[in-house]
Amino acid sequence: MKNGVNWSFRPTTMAPNAMITTPHYLASQAGMKILQEGGNAVEAAIAAAATIGVVYPHMNGIGGDNFWLIYNAETQELKGLNSSGRSGENASIDFYKQQGLEKIPARGPLGANTVPGAVAGWEKAYRYSTERMKGSIHWEELLKSAIHYAKEGFPVTPSQEYWTNINLDDTNNQFRHLQRFSEFKKIFTKTSGFSYRTGEIIKQKDLALTLEGISKEGSGLFYRGDIAKSISKNLQANGGLLTYDDFVSHHSNWVEPLSVDYRGYRAYNLPPNTQGFASLSILNILNQFDLPAIEEGSADYFHLLIEATKLAFEDRDKYLTDPEFSPIPLEELLSVKRGIELSAKIDYTKPINLQKQLDPKGDTVWLGVVDQYGNAVSLIQSIYHEYGSGFIPKDTGIILQNRGSFFTLDANDVNCLYPKKRTYHTLNPAMIFKENQPYLVYGTMGGEGQPQTQAALVTRILDYQFPIQTAIEAPRWLYGRTWGAESNSVKIEGRVANDIIESLQTRGHQVEVVDTFTDVMGHAGVIQIDPNSKVKFGGADPRGDGAALGF
Repeated sequence: MKNGVNWSFRPTTMAPNAMITTPHYLASQAGMKILQEGGNAVEAAIAAAATIGVVYPHMNGIGGDNFWLIYNAETQELKGLNSSGRSGENASIDFYKQQGLEKIPARGPLGANTVPGAVAGWEKAYRYSTERMKGSIHWEELLKSAIHYAKEGFPVTPSQEYWTNINLDDTNNQFRHLQRFSEFKKIFTKTSGFSYRTGEIIKQKDLALTLEGISKEGSGLFYRGDIAKSISKNLQANGGLLTYDDFVSHHSNWVEPLSVDYRGYRAYNLPPNTQGFASLSILNILNQFDLPAIEEGSADYFHLLIEATKLAFEDRDKYLTDPEFSPIPLEELLSVKRGIELSAKIDYTKPINLQKQLDPKGDTVWLGVVDQYGNAVSLIQSIYHEYGSGFIPKDTGIILQNRGSFFTLDANDVNCLYPKKRTYHTLNPAMIFKENQPYLVYGTMGGEGQPQTQAALVTRILDYQFPIQTAIEAPRWLYGRTWGAESNSVKIEGRVANDIIESLQTRGHQVEVVDTFTDVMGHAGVIQIDPNSKVKFGGADPRGDGAALGF
């Protein structure tokens, strides 16, 4: 707020026909090209997702998972797609404990114990687009930009330089010493052994060949063909677990989105194994309060949203896992009754003590598309930690995710490791409907920070009427711990006034002031659709390298 007027460093992007927002401008351009050629939202999303998997390799790629919300304007149907991979047939608690391990390593072949689902997700969404949404763009065309940037190169962003350097930083820290993996060193460091600097061109020739194969043969090459054979063979040669049969048996699933009422709007998210119900639970709790009566950005505002997050996370951590292995009482957890019960626990004078240590980190991309036909996509794609497992099967260029390291080796924990099981997933793309039509398409990276940032976006846009870009740029907070910390704290951006920080501390919050636009807060994006004029309002996060583009 400046002189009583909402403002932002960037303007909100506005367009009458179509809009795309991603956390990397080259990906936004790839998707916009498809839209301008007459493609629909799904086709544009695939082009953008493939491209960002190349040009933002530390955040995502074809070695990870993705989740979709797809709105079909012709049928007026909202569909969810879960394209996360399952653990291998040989993955078990006993296996890891026999290696003398108390937890699954985050890096290396043992951390890459779930099948990557991203490519299967692209193709399943593409087939739906072709069959049900009048999709007209050829599959090969959708991967052209990704192949071009992999083969010919692209300029390294400050984000990639920063996260590469961190992971080349400490030879005594196996989490931060990725140059020990020969393929990683070959691709992401120069002959000097240092990372590429911002603006320098980096090429990924092996990945280009892999993508060219997928563009010609489809996902069959990845899950039943030579790529599946190469990945599984290379993993097993290095002590990994995934087999060729694990890839052959992978399948993505259409799922029914979850929803709750929020101020007369309908908020949608994905069901478990995602934490989508936690994001909705926060809104369900906040729906019991008169937020406009509380000043936005005040200590009461921050306190209320932090406490709602804690309460939603307690429910989440009790139940969230693969629902095929454990029942989850979603109807009860998202009921109005539960929202009222949890809201009654919030005391403005003191914080709730959440015992579990949270790790809000998670290197992910979210992208949103609304096309000229009224279709909409909210898509999130991830390899989990920056550069995932760090392990790249020889000559493939594919960074394998380490999402399976989120499993626990405690057999009594709801998210314990078991063969052919999907782990608890932090990824959750979101939409809000107004009068049965998409009104907000939104999401963010950030692991356990995703529900918190989603709540910030929704309250600022719906309760406080912030313009889209202003809502994205407004100072954010994050409850949880940072890497290596022993306890949770409230990280809050430095633009928040000292008296507000002091008020939170007086109430009992452990507050940590961080940089003013730190990417610890995630890279958020939003598209808003005016229900009358159909004008699209888009925003991208200055904490990332993205752009909202429209025409």
